[in-house]
Amino acid sequence: MLNLFQKTLSKSVVFKGHGLHSGLDSELKIIPAAENFGIVFKRTDLEKDNIVLANYKNVSSAQLCTTLRNEFNVSVSTVEHLLAALYITGVDNALIEINNSEVPIMDGSSKEFVETIAKAGTVNLKAKRKYLKVVKKFEYKNEGKFISIEPNNNKELNIDFQLVYSNKLIGTQRNQINFSKEDLEEVYSSRTFCLFEDIEKIKKIGLAKGGSLDNALVVKNEEILNTGGLRNPKEFVNHKILDCIGDLFTSGYRIIGSIKCSQGGHYLTNQILRKIFSNDENFSIIEIQERNLPNTLINRSLLRSIA
Repeated sequence: MLNLFQKTLSKSVVFKGHGLHSGLDSELKIIPAAENFGIVFKRTDLEKDNIVLANYKNVSSAQLCTTLRNEFNVSVSTVEHLLAALYITGVDNALIEINNSEVPIMDGSSKEFVETIAKAGTVNLKAKRKYLKVVKKFEYKNEGKFISIEPNNNKELNIDFQLVYSNKLIGTQRNQINFSKEDLEEVYSSRTFCLFEDIEKIKKIGLAKGGSLDNALVVKNEEILNTGGLRNPKEFVNHKILDCIGDLFTSGYRIIGSIKCSQGGHYLTNQILRKIFSNDENFSIIEIQERNLPNTLINRSLLRSIA
């Protein structure tokens, strides 16, 4: 459903945990913000140059997570699960104070972020929400991996994602999610994952210092090492969709379009955003014109371009 007005949180919420890759403990506070503020990170452990915008241009690394970095070399990493939670809960504007360089991983999904924000509630702001509408098809390919985005006449965001692993337990998974209509619980509760044989390789490059069975699915041969197994039958591909929506939110807008992706990840999503924004003729920024629409009609509303 396309919402008419921008939203922020009703009150501040706090999260504590440690980083998946750094292993460092951190505290994160999401604070309500005014209209057109956007999503902004503030490193409270630093006294100056500590503002980092959640913008695709600031993505400095996409290796196993998304890292944002400002012009002063100040960074915040593993932002994708939090950004996905803000997208799913409808938050457009928020100041995120964090006292370290990595967002806490929580349980490896967006579940706690989503449920805590939803419990706190959101409020409408006076400004209308702006949407980015893709007006032509784009694609990006890299070493057998593929992502594309094309116009969607239904005024929705659809993601069609395929995951292909040689591991027999994961195998080939595909799911299609309509972010305007579907219950997203299976997406936001799906955890990050890795193969057991890759753990040492990841640690050798200085990552996954805080990884454990409490915050990641680990697959060894044809066995899931986590107690309780999968949360849903398509948890692997659903987590990739979760990452994708979080990374898409660095566009600064909610996107209207249809995305297809095979074997993609943080890097491909960032590259497709850079392609879209490379020319103003590739998209329109639109807002809903009507003020009072029943829910059953809101997806068929007339849209007015303000680009």
